[in-house]
Amino acid sequence: MLQEATSRPASPKPNQRVPKNVATSEAIQKHKKSLADWFRRQPNEERQFGPSFALDATHVDPVIRESSLEEILKPSPDLTIQNQLQGSCSHTIGLQNLFDEDLCGQEVKNVVLYGTVGTGKSTLIKKMVMDWCREQLPQFELLLPFSCEDLSQGSSPVSLRRLVTKKYLHLRDVAPLLGSTNLKVLFILNGLDRLNLNFRLARTELCCDPNEPLLPAAIVVNLLRKYMMPEASIIVTTRPSAARRIPSKFVGRYVEVCGFSDLNLQKLYFQMRLRQPECAGTSGPPTAEQANEQDNLLEMLSRNLERHNQIMAACFLPSYCWLVCTTLHFLYFTKAVPPTQTLTGIYTSFLRLNFSGEVLDSTDPSNISMMKYVAKTVGKLAYEGVMSRQTCFAEKDLRRCFEVEMKTESELNLLNTFRSDVLRFFLTPCVQSGKEHTFVFTIPAMQEYLAALYVVLGEKKTLVQRVGKEVSEIIGKVSEDVALVLSLVTKFLPLRILPLLFNLIKIFPRYFSRFGTKDRDTIARTMAVEMFKEEDYFNEDVLDQINFSILGVEGPMRHPDEASDDEVFELFPIFMGGLLSQRNRAILDQLGCPIKNLAAFEIAKAMKKTVIRNSRKGLPPSELMDYLFFLHEFQNERFTAEAIQSLRTINLSSVKMTPLKCAVLASVVGTTSHDVEELNLASCHLDVGSLRTLFPILLRCKKLQ
Repeated sequence: MLQEATSRPASPKPNQRVPKNVATSEAIQKHKKSLADWFRRQPNEERQFGPSFALDATHVDPVIRESSLEEILKPSPDLTIQNQLQGSCSHTIGLQNLFDEDLCGQEVKNVVLYGTVGTGKSTLIKKMVMDWCREQLPQFELLLPFSCEDLSQGSSPVSLRRLVTKKYLHLRDVAPLLGSTNLKVLFILNGLDRLNLNFRLARTELCCDPNEPLLPAAIVVNLLRKYMMPEASIIVTTRPSAARRIPSKFVGRYVEVCGFSDLNLQKLYFQMRLRQPECAGTSGPPTAEQANEQDNLLEMLSRNLERHNQIMAACFLPSYCWLVCTTLHFLYFTKAVPPTQTLTGIYTSFLRLNFSGEVLDSTDPSNISMMKYVAKTVGKLAYEGVMSRQTCFAEKDLRRCFEVEMKTESELNLLNTFRSDVLRFFLTPCVQSGKEHTFVFTIPAMQEYLAALYVVLGEKKTLVQRVGKEVSEIIGKVSEDVALVLSLVTKFLPLRILPLLFNLIKIFPRYFSRFGTKDRDTIARTMAVEMFKEEDYFNEDVLDQINFSILGVEGPMRHPDEASDDEVFELFPIFMGGLLSQRNRAILDQLGCPIKNLAAFEIAKAMKKTVIRNSRKGLPPSELMDYLFFLHEFQNERFTAEAIQSLRTINLSSVKMTPLKCAVLASVVGTTSHDVEELNLASCHLDVGSLRTLFPILLRCKKLQ
């Protein structure tokens, strides 16, 4: 510490100003334009909604509050709605005040901005960059954003000035000024949890020279130490578990992103989203009818939020506000939705927006993807809940599913990181009276989605299936690496059984490979059993159920937050089918949850024996609508054509045929050209637009009601 204090470089003199030459000014203006173009780009999930959904058109700042390292380190209080509201409403601070002097009058140079997954950290930073590009942050002459994930890939030493020009070539005339003048620079380091920093002098040497080549992590450490460029301001974004990696003496202010804990912010977000012209599928102003429908949606959603029910708790997270808007867009504005869009695809894309490329803990050697860990733990909880018709979970339920394999220090550390950073994204306190200390899934359908993912990924296995899967994959490698085989198999079997096991492999090499097929048969049977449960036959179809869960129900019907005596989980098998579509499998692969082509093929093959056979028994109208929706979600034309050919009579009487349901019916029946013996659409509330959508299949009906 003495060495660090005595050898600290002198700060630039206050009157030492940046030379205001034309080249420098032009380079900075070009930098602003380049950053604006880059940060204005939208992911595919947003692009489908049109240009007015750009960041600068629909942004609502989340609540941020001043915090401390002590608050980050202390055990979390009971996770209840009241605690969430009280915590997020205290010591709020504006984005423009992050670098104000602290309570002791000290200048703040380093700010740590932290928050759990989904609270809006990255979006807030994007907004800050866009504000600077629009001259709305005049206190900084130069802003330099860096991704810590990108920096973590650098394995060769590089100087700070070279790093800047490597990322931003147009700043080659400005880079020589870094560290040599009083240039007002703001560094933004996004995603510190992806970078392993070590502040010990024995591991990261002191360096004040921006021209000296260092590893990127060492550059970040010296910037945060204020040993290199002490005049620079720095914002670091991170998840809570990684905030402690920076010693508190190097942090001027801790700020927590709390999301939309203010109900008015939720309403504002929904108004900005659902009143956009593109939301109704029009390029110009919406018609009077479309505007009226948008107003009705907002009114119903607003009333549901004001009831202080579960959806309001979900929308604490801006990410879930996005999911609610996207689902409503899918349900109500079908013309503006791509024909291949599915509900499963919306949820999978939602997870990609929040978890793409994320590992749970960059310091852990397993390097397990965050989504894979979620599928193994939260997926297990979700699946057990679906099987037992349970939506509300106590702490003991969480421990049973999360701590089942806690055997090593590494596994315990991963669990602690997960609880700190990710748990609140999927589970939220229950708002029902008497259940305040229990948890529910943030959005009800998310429980069914994760349960389906848990099954389709093959995480639900018996001991024999687990052995069979692992052994079948290494049968061909026994002679190559015996040590690998031993270490793998001994996870499941005692050493005394190994000689017998290897003898079996030699005699019956195909025996163990069959376990994979049995596993896929089990998945297909699970899908069929859940799809055709007779006790679900008198419920609304799943699209109506989703609509009610978001907008609530009017009149004297059951409150949406009050669990019925017999919970239904009809989305569960539909999501299982949807996850097997090629598009969703490609996205899941990016999230570290691969489903192999062969596995998807064999599951579909096994489904033909069960799903199609059960569908011939004659289903009630609402269940038949669910079955058609299942086929649409599956996105497998060959399978759908075979399934539809077995349905000679389609009875959808009394099903309220929304534009989406009409589009699903037309799409599914359109996969084959065979005649339909009878189509019953009595009391289906069809309008002219619906009839236009259904016209091609109406021409193929021998009998129409």
